[in-house]
Amino acid sequence: MLVLSAAEMQACDRVTAERFGIPSIDLMRNAAKAVAEVALRVFPRAAHVTVLCGKGNNGGDGSMAAKLLAERGLAVTVLLLGAPGELKGDAAVAWSELAAAGSAKVFAISAPDELALHGDALEADLILDAIVGTGFKPPLKGLALAALKWVQPSAAPILAIDLPSGWPADETKAAIDEPVFPADAVVTFTAPKPAHLFGQLTRQWDAPVVVAPIGSPEEAVISTLGLEWAGSSLALAQRPRSADANKGKFGHVLVVGGSFGAAGGKAGAPAMASMAALKSGAGLVTVAVPEPALAIVSGYAPELMTWPLKASAEGQIAAENALAALTKGITVAAIGPGMGQSADTMKFLNKFLAGTTMPLVIDADALNQLARQSEARLRKAAKDRTVVLTPHPGEMARLAGLSVPEVQANRLDVARGFAVRNGVTVVLKGARTLIAHPSGQVAVNTSGNPGMAKGGSGDVLGGMIAGLLAQYPEEPARAVEAAVYLHGLAADMAVRKSNEHTLLATDSFRQFAQAFRSHAEDDSGYVWLQGRPRRKDGCERHDN
Repeated sequence: MLVLSAAEMQACDRVTAERFGIPSIDLMRNAAKAVAEVALRVFPRAAHVTVLCGKGNNGGDGSMAAKLLAERGLAVTVLLLGAPGELKGDAAVAWSELAAAGSAKVFAISAPDELALHGDALEADLILDAIVGTGFKPPLKGLALAALKWVQPSAAPILAIDLPSGWPADETKAAIDEPVFPADAVVTFTAPKPAHLFGQLTRQWDAPVVVAPIGSPEEAVISTLGLEWAGSSLALAQRPRSADANKGKFGHVLVVGGSFGAAGGKAGAPAMASMAALKSGAGLVTVAVPEPALAIVSGYAPELMTWPLKASAEGQIAAENALAALTKGITVAAIGPGMGQSADTMKFLNKFLAGTTMPLVIDADALNQLARQSEARLRKAAKDRTVVLTPHPGEMARLAGLSVPEVQANRLDVARGFAVRNGVTVVLKGARTLIAHPSGQVAVNTSGNPGMAKGGSGDVLGGMIAGLLAQYPEEPARAVEAAVYLHGLAADMAVRKSNEHTLLATDSFRQFAQAFRSHAEDDSGYVWLQGRPRRKDGCERHDN
């Protein structure tokens, strides 16, 4: 699913009407229908609804949605922020139809102090924010700003139409400093804008953010941003396997890492990564660790094959380990989890980078070792093969020679620039993980939750990426995107059976089956970027 800028979205609507002959008023009617349906699904107990309408097309969407909700038997109050005579085009049509229907209470607000006369409207079960949408340029002012202050004491949930009023559509930051309406759900149309993927638009991380089709043909959806939604690649992992499938058809993953010595060690990291690769569908998985760590790893799961590596005095991988036998028949390798950063392991890493040609996932300690070297070494290692780096912000800062605040303030450009410059795929982890490809295309992930901020999460992700790459070598970009989305989705499912404090990285393993069966698109064609799809009765849909 492509991401459109505000200007591109406006062009899409214009082209839909002018070239494809679909009247703009029909797009508004379809948008209103989507708003009403999402409101009924997400807030099924709402009986009293207040709709705040601006004077533009966003307000027109709200007026039409108010009429539909009133027709469904809900008690609806509509406050127009402005005079009806100031409305133009489709917004004027929508208001006149609402007023003529007589099924909702309608009021026009001409001055901020008039809002105080409608305190009862704050007692609603649901508030629809239809004040400003995609075309808005901050800051909020006048009646819109007054409405924000007026609504703040209300305990009612808020459904934002298009965007929470105050959010600029093209913003790629998680939060903004300008005044903005709170939201407990968001429904937008045709395609997401950057703010829908990057912004923390809702009060809860798992509150719904929904994209509804309203009639624009696919040919009208054109973008030059180089952004897409990572969840679109989920379909890759849901292709049915043939009846004559065998393990040889789904790749052999090698995970290299681990350490164990007198000063302690990290044997669990490669074990988790290997299990994640296997549970993601790889046909075979071998985990290679220093010999002192072998007993721990081999006891993790009987399905894993193991390979003992010579250990250095520190209990890390020794430089003299040979590659030929280790990598024979390997489809994809993942290197780094729990490996340590001794001089010996750096020598082994450099030998591994120079002496192998299979797709490679580089994680954890291997990233920190790479950060001590020139980017030229990485570019050479990535030539003619897929190389995926999975840094968290600290690792990305070391790789790019920046500070963590610099990375976090400009995540998109940092990830994209590093990927293009070095010919690698960068998975920049964190809230809204970015998957930046060598082509410059970037996918934004919207699954995942705060409970994942715990040791082991990155190891599971690295293993999943390797597992999906092994199965879909002809589509490496989509394989990485699917792995990132599924990793977060499984954790989202797991945290509902746990909580954000007690969630462990391995808890998500038990949710892999449901995550792989899940669909972000519901029966109405609505795509749930965030939050789980709801059935017509308002309950979450669980795929079987």
